[in-house]
Amino acid sequence: MTYPQDPNNPYGQQPQSGGYQQPGYGQQYPSGGFPQYPPQYPGGMQAPPPEGPGLAIGALICSILGIFLCVLVTIAGIVMGHIALAKAKRGEAEGQGVALAAVIVGYIGIGLNVLALILLFGFGFAHELFR
Repeated sequence: MTYPQDPNNPYGQQPQSGGYQQPGYGQQYPSGGFPQYPPQYPGGMQAPPPEGPGLAIGALICSILGIFLCVLVTIAGIVMGHIALAKAKRGEAEGQGVALAAVIVGYIGIGLNVLALILLFGFGFAHELFR
């Protein structure tokens, strides 16, 4: 018996009977199992699971605290934020939005600290001039 030519099956293979049925929604995995995590790469190497957003959260905390404490803490927050942002863009870690917020808040903190120094020195010199 011959089957009519199916455009989705150019090699003319017969459909398998008793195989897996197409699910109504979602994806059905063979033999009731789930896909292996972490995924396997060719050669048997496994992809490491992505890190959590810990570095990004630490960067945001340092950036916020640096506004009130010290410029060095803000600089540490900016550096950690850039590292966390790069890891998140490569897919090695989570928290891309938090890392971006840490970098933005860190640069704003640097600007506020510089403005505060300018104002403090300005008021100090003005106090000395009008004595």
